[in-house]
Amino acid sequence: AWLVTAFAWARTVGMPLLATLLRRRGARAALRAGAGLVLGGTVVLVASPWLPLTLIGRAAQAAGAAGLIAVAMSLAGDARRMGVISAGFGMLGASGPLLGERITDAVSWRAALAVSVLALLAVPAVGRHIAKATPAEAPPAEGRFDTRGALLLATLATGLILLPTYPLPAIGVAVCAAVLLALHIRRHPDGFVPTAVLRAPVFRTAALLALTLSTSYFVLLFSVPRLIARRADWSTGAVATGQLVALLTGSALALGFAAISARLGRVRVRAVLLMVGTLAATTAAWAHSAPALLAAAGAAVFCATGANATQSMDAASAVPPTQRPTAIGLFTLGYQLGGALGPALATLLVLG
Repeated sequence: AWLVTAFAWARTVGMPLLATLLRRRGARAALRAGAGLVLGGTVVLVASPWLPLTLIGRAAQAAGAAGLIAVAMSLAGDARRMGVISAGFGMLGASGPLLGERITDAVSWRAALAVSVLALLAVPAVGRHIAKATPAEAPPAEGRFDTRGALLLATLATGLILLPTYPLPAIGVAVCAAVLLALHIRRHPDGFVPTAVLRAPVFRTAALLALTLSTSYFVLLFSVPRLIARRADWSTGAVATGQLVALLTGSALALGFAAISARLGRVRVRAVLLMVGTLAATTAAWAHSAPALLAAAGAAVFCATGANATQSMDAASAVPPTQRPTAIGLFTLGYQLGGALGPALATLLVLG
């Protein structure tokens, strides 16, 4: 449980931090930092004899992964490419637990957690692409780094991430951090969380939609197996297999949806995501058939993955070019917070 929490925390907090590095120092610096963190974290995790050091290694892996994701999203350029990235996340999220279980049984749990180091095989090719696309990167961003703003945002994210584990203390931390962060943003409008991003209506709508659909997806991800066991009396193995197929199918459909999103237009894309998301939640609330509940899970991952692919591009295009890495980082932070709020709501509504 601590390894899962450390990974979720570092990935969520690391995304806006590495996105800021991307904005201030360019894609090559962010790529090197992300790759270094993944490699160093993996070495520490594999060699560590103590749990605290293992947690540090796992957190470094997650922060590095966040940096690589930030670079990938900044290079995507359109919803179709972003759809490939998002669908890949969805498919890996669906098959990851099964793959990890198999590697753990065959080798060890450390080997299962070290699999992420394989992402480094793509780093040289990405580096060459960056060099060709941006032979002369822009000079570093001017101004001092807003340390206080970064710490307050990290504290807010930490409180929200710990909601499922420590509800009351986490709520207190999150509320205090949110108030202090709001006051800080008013005093420093060009700081770590710039008002130019927050005031863009398209960004706010895109981020809110992604947070909502991500939260809904994680609620169903944790709730559907329990609901099927209660309402349809399926075996644990049948539920796991059915959910895997549903999640893979939903992720694949999201890839196709992202590919045609430019032709549909922003309004229609959002309408489809909202309608399908509402249908998924309604089905999960009332259906007693296992196939219907699995379809709801597939629809939920379709909406979350589709929102990540399409709305991230809307969010980035709504702000000045110099702020686009920051917008992507903050958007992804909101999307990933759904992974913290969803399990908490699932526990409150179903699992508890």
